Order: sequence, then C-alpha cells, then structure tokens
Amino acid sequence: MTLLVADALDISIGGRRIVEGVGFAIEAGRSLALVGASGSGKSQTCLAPFGLSPATVAGSFRLDGEELVGAGEETLRRIRGREVGFVFQQPLTALTPHLTIGAQLREAWTQAGAARPGRAQMAAALERVGLDRAEERLDQYPHRLSGGQRQRALIAMAIAHRPKLLVADEPTTALDAMLRTEIMKMLGRLCDEEGMALLLVSHDLAAVADHVDAIAVMHAGRIVETGSIHAVLGDPQTDYARALIAASPSLDGPPPALGPIGAPLIEARRVSVSFARPGWRRGRLQAVDAVDIDVAEGEAVAIVGGSGSGKSTFARAVARLGPIDAGEIRWRGMPLPERKAMRPRDRAGLQPVFQDPVASLDPLWKVRDIVAEPLRRLRPDLGGAAVAARVEAVLAEVGLDPMLAGRRPGALSGGQAQRVAIARALGPDPAMLLLDEATSALDVLVAGTILDLLADLQRQRGLAILMITHDLAVARRLCHRIVVMDAGRIVEEGPAERLIAAPAHPLTRRLVDASR
Repeated sequence: MTLLVADALDISIGGRRIVEGVGFAIEAGRSLALVGASGSGKSQTCLAPFGLSPATVAGSFRLDGEELVGAGEETLRRIRGREVGFVFQQPLTALTPHLTIGAQLREAWTQAGAARPGRAQMAAALERVGLDRAEERLDQYPHRLSGGQRQRALIAMAIAHRPKLLVADEPTTALDAMLRTEIMKMLGRLCDEEGMALLLVSHDLAAVADHVDAIAVMHAGRIVETGSIHAVLGDPQTDYARALIAASPSLDGPPPALGPIGAPLIEARRVSVSFARPGWRRGRLQAVDAVDIDVAEGEAVAIVGGSGSGKSTFARAVARLGPIDAGEIRWRGMPLPERKAMRPRDRAGLQPVFQDPVASLDPLWKVRDIVAEPLRRLRPDLGGAAVAARVEAVLAEVGLDPMLAGRRPGALSGGQAQRVAIARALGPDPAMLLLDEATSALDVLVAGTILDLLADLQRQRGLAILMITHDLAVARRLCHRIVVMDAGRIVEEGPAERLIAAPAHPLTRRLVDASR
C-alpha cells in the first residue's frame, strides 16, 4: 500500500523557489532516501509540507490519502502528533535542555492520546533503540549524553506513538561509522516491525547504502536521478551523482602527502576526567582514565572512537577548554597553566574549530568582527589597523571573498561558516589547531574542500593538528598518526596507514570494517 505520495511539489521562501516539480512515492514498510549536497532542497522537501518551515508549498503531498498542501494548522498538528515521527540532525538542539530524557519521552508518548507510560515502559523503549543503562538515562538531561546516545533517545521519542511515517533528517551525520551503521540498521528494523515508511534525508551516499530501498538524488531543488540504492551507486547516470560518490572519504587509494614533523609541542601525561552521576545516584563517572598523548610541531594526530568514548572530553582537557581531575600537560616543555590561569599568550598558541560552524559563531556579529575578536583579546600588541589587516589576510588565506566580511553567520553557507571559524582560529597565529569534528556537520562535497584547505594550511604554516573525529577515512586524509579511544582509555595508536592496514585491537578492526 502506498503511504506517502509527493507530486509536482514546489516550495518557495521569500518568493524564491527552492524546490521545483519534485515527485516520489513510498509504500508502508519501505524506505526512500533523499540525497544531495547542502542547499539542494532535500530537508525542505521533508519538512515544509508538515508545516515545519516558513516556506510556501504548492503541488500535492498526501499521507495515507490525506492532502497536506493547503491543510490548516490544526490538521497539520494532528498529523505531526499522531501519524508522523521526526528525527532531526542535531539532537542536542532538538531536545529540550531543561527537561530530563524521561520527561521528554513521556510527553512524546502522550501527545497522541496514549495513556501515561510507566517508568518500566519508558526504560524498555530506550532499550529497544539500543540505549545502554536505560533506567539511568531517564533521569539525565540531554547535555549529559553523547551524540549517539541523544540520537537514540530522539528516535525513541519519535516512534513512541507508533507513527505511520518516520521522517529522519540527517540522523547519522555526527555519528561514528559503527554507530551510523547501527542506527541505520535499527531504522530498517523498526520499519519492518512497525510497518512504518521511512523518508530519510542524507548528504552521504555511503551512509545509506544497504539500508534503504530506493534513493532520489536532489540538486538545485530538483530530483535529478532516482532508482534503487544499488543501481545508483553501481551505475550513476548523472555527473552530480558521480561527484557525490567520488567525494565520499575512502580508506583506499594512495596515501596523502603530509608535511614534516618537528620538535615536541604538547605532551599530556595521565590525564583523567570524571563527572558526577546524575540524580540521586552517587559517585562519579570516569570519562577519561589516565590517558597520555604527544603531538609534535607540524604533526596531525587524530583521536577516533565511538560516541561516548571520551575523545572530545580528553582533547578539551588537554587544550584547557574543559575540566580535568588529574594529569600533567606541557607545552614546548613547560607546564601549561590551569584552565582559569591561562594567559592570552597561552590561549593564542592552541586554537579550536568546532563541529557546528553556525552554532560556534555569534549570530549578531559580522564576519569581520568574529575573526577580529580573538585578535583583540589574545594579541594586545596589535593596533586597530593591524587587526583589520590581519582579518583581511586570514579571510583570504581560507579562500573567502572579502565581500563576505560584512555578512552575519545566518547569511553564510555551512562551508563558508566553517571557513570563517578556521580564519578566526588562524588569526592569533597558533602553533596548533584543535579540530573537534570540524567537518562532520558538512555535506561530503563541502567537507572535502575544507579538508583540502586544512591540509594546505598545515603544510604552509607547519601547523600541528589534534583532530577529534568519528571517521577513519577523514583521519587518514589529514593525519600522520591515529589514536583509538574506548571507554576513556587509549586502546591502540600508531601511524595512520599502518593502523588502518593492520588494526590490532578488536575495536579498531570494527571501525575499519564500518568505514569501508
């Protein structure tokens, strides 16, 4: 039975048409992936017909025979609450920060008129989506969960009322390769068990391979190619589909040309970080347990591991951006001050670039002010003219048009915003960059250009890089050495090519297999 039909769908925002003539159909229990680069119109295609966008919608979009285009807000609210579940790209922003996971799951459960669930029912729902320690998670707030744990909780909420259709907008973008595979398998299993249809949005063809029944490739608001996933991957008919496939990071191919390595830069010894357990439970959760790491001048080191492995917590502790319980950190052979005692010259040497480029930039500031801020704080030796010249120079260095200096982050694409974040980090002339999942929120085409930019900057400046990533293929493209973490400890490390070719630890082998 055909559950969802889109026909001649047009979507406009501010009088500009962003989706034109889109059509597709999904049967109950089946799945379709809309794939394309950022700005191709795939998310608006999935969200605007349900009233989740300020866009104007024309054409037809029918769910189980009921027309959504032109329907009133009361009708759309009923459909969203009872017949459709939504899973969004950024679970931390999709979840309410001041409510526990249990409170939000209970709300999702009852919005369709179901009876108020008991605690055991809610714990079982979290266990069903593979969330460990489900009873404990009910009392936690979203910020205490890893990205993968939050995504599982969001999926549990989306299917709590047993919807007919599940709309998943980039549900695996920020997840490691193993978890990405697990989430996609779980979505497929839920479709089989519940008879749900799945409408999936993704920019990553490799992520949806073997997990969906059909694919529609979108470009510039139109569907340019459709077919089974194996047909499109095996024999793409358009240049655009071929470009998407080619841009996906790979563990195969010749090794990249990396720059030379110099003297030791940062040395961390027996770094440990713990957090208090939530709610009434006593004790502390050991997130990082006596971990060592060295990074030399000009060396790029990747820390990889599953969600919740402690890699970001460890890297932030090393960079004095997060808490630390114990351990010694030395910079160029000298002890690095505690976080609250860090001086401007200490901060200038190690600059961060974060995962979500738009969220990391002040939405009210213009690009030139965003890039200038760390210069004013960390380089007091520079006067106003020198700061302005430095801003212009680093924007050019990262390949941004000078005309963008007067824009605000909301007027930038994801790739442009990440280049601004990199320019901001380069301004104080650091010796080392901390890249915390700096390309995971970008589509594969844009992420490839950002990785090329970082590789060029590393060679030209002799930059050291400490990269946190869930993607071994991304780590191989940029890094000399890879460190694998699990449960707060390093389980394996070594040169990137050797570790990928001959992984010794079972976790590393699983990461390599999931990345191929």
